[in-house]
Amino acid sequence: MTVTTKIDFRYRRVSQLEDITDLVEVLCPGNRNQQHAAARVLLELKTSQGPVASLSHLEKEHDISRRTLQRTRAKLARLGLIEHVSLLNARYGGQHGWKLSSRMSTALRQLADRIDDWRRDTRQERREKDGVLVDLLR
Repeated sequence: MTVTTKIDFRYRRVSQLEDITDLVEVLCPGNRNQQHAAARVLLELKTSQGPVASLSHLEKEHDISRRTLQRTRAKLARLGLIEHVSLLNARYGGQHGWKLSSRMSTALRQLADRIDDWRRDTRQERREKDGVLVDLLR
């Protein structure tokens, strides 16, 4: 039996998340090395006071390969969990590096709000528009 590598955001799965190990298992299913690397990256950024210039020290400290760390960091950045801060960003006073981001949580909140708005909107013109849009999908 093969293990899927797709992120699993089923509502039951999400409602059972309790800690960081559950989170990284959802984000990196089927890859224990990436789960370990993701947990280490997220914990490192959570405990830091500002942007972390380099995450390469995690390779030596926690026996993570460079490739696994780079792929995991890229995946977390694409998902919007972490982001890179540039030297030119005045908000951080010349500091640069990686930090936790609120992009993913903001996007998920917006998605939930839009779903709720759509579900509550029962106007006749909305139903007609939805019908026309569904017909275009054929």
